[in-house]
Amino acid sequence: MTKRSVVRGCGSYLPRQVLTNAELATRIDTSDEWIVQRTGIRQRHIAADGEFTSHLALNAAHAALADAGMDAQQIDLIVLATSTPDNTFPATAVAVQHGLGISHGAAFDLQAVCSGFIFALATADNFLRTGGYKRALVIGAETFSRILDWNDRGTCVLFGDGAGAVVLEAQEQPGKSFDRGVLTTHLRSDGRHKSKLYVDGGPSSTQTVGHLRMEGREVFKHAVGMITDVIEDAFAATGLGADDIDWFVPHQANKRIIDASAHKLHIAPRKVVLTVDLHGNTSAASIPLALSVAVKDGRIKKGDLVLLEAMGGGFTWGSALVRW
Repeated sequence: MTKRSVVRGCGSYLPRQVLTNAELATRIDTSDEWIVQRTGIRQRHIAADGEFTSHLALNAAHAALADAGMDAQQIDLIVLATSTPDNTFPATAVAVQHGLGISHGAAFDLQAVCSGFIFALATADNFLRTGGYKRALVIGAETFSRILDWNDRGTCVLFGDGAGAVVLEAQEQPGKSFDRGVLTTHLRSDGRHKSKLYVDGGPSSTQTVGHLRMEGREVFKHAVGMITDVIEDAFAATGLGADDIDWFVPHQANKRIIDASAHKLHIAPRKVVLTVDLHGNTSAASIPLALSVAVKDGRIKKGDLVLLEAMGGGFTWGSALVRW
């Protein structure tokens, strides 16, 4: 027998305001056709004035707990992935902890940009498997609209706001590839690529928040190779392969990257969960948002093998294989 981190619940939250490509085209030199052709994005959600990352995360956490049929007091660990925290400190996770009425256990933020949810999932999984904690909330939450340069059509059309969460519980499993829970995670980073995707501000460097800057062609050039690298590592670690996958839930950054990655890995298009058209790139929130959609509409079911992957600024990238 071995201890696994089993997914007990999944939930999400999107701000009410929807910003379409057509609306963006009235503000900057772009068009719906241009955006869809290059990214697959048709709309994105934007947080309201006074609506913070913690508010989005808390709503997603409530939804995940409801899906799990679990009370917040049963949670003893919160790992929140975000690049857009409410404050420089304290961690946004402690605001969520307080909002849930929890005063025990631990809560902290994790920053790996668009790979944040995978990094947070791996971190929580390690804590649960070693027995330090029993149940964890893993959250990805972002208000990227707050760090965009709305005059830069190369970046402002790409991103949106949202939050998603899963509840993990440590459970004894047989120790086989058919176990439920997180089967394997693989994380990578390479700081040589910082200039290709970064924010040009920070407390220590400029004393400002800054704006997101990206070399889109460079990111695209590296993305498919890096993504497939960590997925092949996941297959090697478990003895599983593309044919065993029930659902592929990638980071929702760009439909062309997703399509190219699935093709290279020989994953059938019908197995790919796509939400980038409706959400845009919500960074650390994109994978749990997509998971929530596919769970709610009945695609992802108990026992399904789900492949997760992401790549983000840094560069960071990672994969996870999860038996639902």
